[in-house]
Amino acid sequence: MSTFTLHLQSATQYEQVKKVASFVGEDASGSFGIQGGHECAMTALSYGLARYRTREDNWIYLAFPGAILYFVGNALYISCRRYLRDENYERISAALLDQLLAEEEKLREIRQNLDRLEQEMFRRLWHMGRGEA
Repeated sequence: MSTFTLHLQSATQYEQVKKVASFVGEDASGSFGIQGGHECAMTALSYGLARYRTREDNWIYLAFPGAILYFVGNALYISCRRYLRDENYERISAALLDQLLAEEEKLREIRQNLDRLEQEMFRRLWHMGRGEA
């Protein structure tokens, strides 16, 4: 069985995994798999879980908030803002859920701040239109 090298890249992490036998991920068209010798490919991975395994190991799970996948020269490059890697499916699923909930809370706070900023800008424009300082 032909293998390939996996390069995991984020803003703060880099890992190289040699002798990867297969990778399974998901993009907008659905799930797909890659094995050694695959033709050149590029896609945007969906938010969620992917997995890979070497010839000797069990599945290793990856969680990320979307990523770019590029396969060229028998090497798979996955680039994302951040990622989690774990051999335990339940543990990484829980971590992904926690991460999703934390990001949703941050987005809610950002939306509230933008709403307040917008209201204040409209209030100041209204006062300026009336000739008030």
